[in-house]
Amino acid sequence: MANRLSVSDAELAQLIDHGESARVEFKESLTGIAPKQIREAISAFANDLPGSGHPGIVVIGLVDKTMAPSDLVVTDELLRTLADMRTDGNIVPPPTLIVEKRRYRGTDIAVVTVTPSDSPPVRCKGLIHVRSGPRRGHATAQDERILNERRRYRDRPFDLYPVFGTTTADLDRRQFEDEYLPNAVSPEALAANDRSFEERLTAAKMIAAPGAEATILGLLTLCRRAKDYIPGGYVQFLRIDGPKLTDPIVDDAVFEGTVSDVVRRLEEKLASHNRRQIDLLKDRLEIRTETYPLEAVQQLVRNAIMHRSYEGTNAPVRVMWFNDRLEIQNPGGAYGGVTAENFGQPGVVDYRNPNLAEAMKVLGIVQRFGIGILIARQLLLEAGHPAPEFLITPTHVMATIRQRAT
Repeated sequence: MANRLSVSDAELAQLIDHGESARVEFKESLTGIAPKQIREAISAFANDLPGSGHPGIVVIGLVDKTMAPSDLVVTDELLRTLADMRTDGNIVPPPTLIVEKRRYRGTDIAVVTVTPSDSPPVRCKGLIHVRSGPRRGHATAQDERILNERRRYRDRPFDLYPVFGTTTADLDRRQFEDEYLPNAVSPEALAANDRSFEERLTAAKMIAAPGAEATILGLLTLCRRAKDYIPGGYVQFLRIDGPKLTDPIVDDAVFEGTVSDVVRRLEEKLASHNRRQIDLLKDRLEIRTETYPLEAVQQLVRNAIMHRSYEGTNAPVRVMWFNDRLEIQNPGGAYGGVTAENFGQPGVVDYRNPNLAEAMKVLGIVQRFGIGILIARQLLLEAGHPAPEFLITPTHVMATIRQRAT
């Protein structure tokens, strides 16, 4: 039985019978350059340049032209490998897709179904891929303009809303051209780029259109005064000498500005409070331990900044360091397909701010999507800490890290 988001069995058979097309691409296996080509096909289907509104499918396990089985064994591991292509950081913003084991004329095949993105263009390793009939290629400047225009007329996520009263002057051009663009766009595309500054900002979704206002994304990514326009767009840090919020505050700080500046300065503050203890063993070997494994804290802090709600709230992300625990609170409860029941489970991920997630990936703040909590759990376990605790309410998420038992 097909997933409710996928094509029906009858439609799948019909699409396959017609061979490669604007909606179908075949791969015999996952060997060689096939994984690279599958990611490019996912990007092209998500961009949906023809504007059909229909999902595209990548079929793995059939030989193109003949539709003969390729003797591929469709295992759970193969399906997981395909599903990971959504969140491994190569395709941004993360597309909506499902991966299934299906049957075609008595043969098991793997099918990746990709729905058109509401936030094109979708890039694969910095390049925009599009499809014209059965052929896949790179987007031209005109293709890119079409995708940008289409995005403005769709139901956009909040991070693409324009902010009244802003202009390109509010965005740091040097940071955009020296830091963001070289990481967002491939060297080949940059070398061939004849677009104006405002056209490049539009393509990166930092402004709504040439001459228009900055988007929420643009302000969070490139504006050093983002808090002036997004009241909750900052992080508050408190170091409390005791186990209660009413105990004395020994250090406090507010971090505002671009998301990369906020993350960098906050993590410097966390490192300054993270005491190291050195134990000398009898063979003069040293064991160095920290109050908390810093990378685990970083994963949860960056997760909070990425997934918080920037809409309808003036509350910041709050990081509160008590004597016995560390609490990270972000406005906005579980979102989309993530619920209080499945929060933090492997493979369960959704994006309130998909374009901010893309920007944080471009800036190197996150390496891949959907695994921050898993990494934090593993690092805390290895360092002897209890597992992180999560309190999920309709209005916020609270992550708590407790010290090691002595």
